[in-house]
Amino acid sequence: MNEQLDVLSVGDVVTDAFIKLFDDKAWTYTDEYGKKVIAMEYGTKIPFDKALVVEGVGNSANAAVSLTRLGLKGGFVTNVGEDKYGRGIIAALHDKKIDTRYVRVNPGKKTNYHYVLWYKEERTILINHEEYDYVWPNLRDREKPKWIYFSSIADNALPFHDELADWLDANPDVKLAFQPGTFQMKAGKERLGRIYKHSNILVLNKEEASFVSGNPDVDNLHKSFDMLHELGPEVVCITDGPNGAFASGPEGRFFMPIYPDPGPPVERTGAGDAFASTFTAAIMRGKSVTEALAWGPINSMNVVQHPGAQEGLMTEAQIQSLLDQAPDWYKAKPME
Repeated sequence: MNEQLDVLSVGDVVTDAFIKLFDDKAWTYTDEYGKKVIAMEYGTKIPFDKALVVEGVGNSANAAVSLTRLGLKGGFVTNVGEDKYGRGIIAALHDKKIDTRYVRVNPGKKTNYHYVLWYKEERTILINHEEYDYVWPNLRDREKPKWIYFSSIADNALPFHDELADWLDANPDVKLAFQPGTFQMKAGKERLGRIYKHSNILVLNKEEASFVSGNPDVDNLHKSFDMLHELGPEVVCITDGPNGAFASGPEGRFFMPIYPDPGPPVERTGAGDAFASTFTAAIMRGKSVTEALAWGPINSMNVVQHPGAQEGLMTEAQIQSLLDQAPDWYKAKPME
């Protein structure tokens, strides 16, 4: 691929091995600390329903697949180990039409491989992150993308954020969409201030918006928006699960309800990634914030009707078809 990429996704990638538990072979309860816990009988053999292995997933990988499926020319900056799982991920990404020339194979390292306990519609993920030597690629002028989509990355990658910020300083025409992962939020807005400053689009859920901004009143979204805009982003989107999503930008501040579900969710992995990447893709395509708010929930709705984070991702034509069928109330409204 020699043509300019529309978007270069950046972040970690993993293979997820799902284990679907029978509903009657596990149970959940809330412990004395208020945490919801999954439990199974200890020290015995427990039948399970089925297993499903999904290669090439994770926040940034899911976004890369979503953006490409929506018609954008996409590549991926990530790391894998020198093993069969790494080779499998590269092949899976290639099959999904993602430019893999910036996937770095790390000799002597293992590829991230996670186990997902799938119980009813929720999942509990057992993680073991490999530490890679993160290096920003040496992009020639003709390889420069129009956008960077940056999301979750390991906690030893702080210097990598500085490399990316340096590159964005030198390439001010490249726009940045930021969907911070857990470590990036914990690193703090001061340490990652240059990334937030460069961000054209920032997507978080309501609790994350409160944490990143430092706003103690999690329900005061106007205050969260004000504080997040001060960090630099032109457009900020805050999601609130089944309660809908909110966005703030030059056009104003808006609320969008969720798209009506055709049935109960099958499995919720990737719903947030689907929303964030689809909202971003719409803006990359020149859509307004209100139009982007209408796109996002549709892809998110369809993803949770399928196992894994990518099977349910839709094309632009499929999203438009559901928009055409949407009820009259499915419209963005000014925030109160």
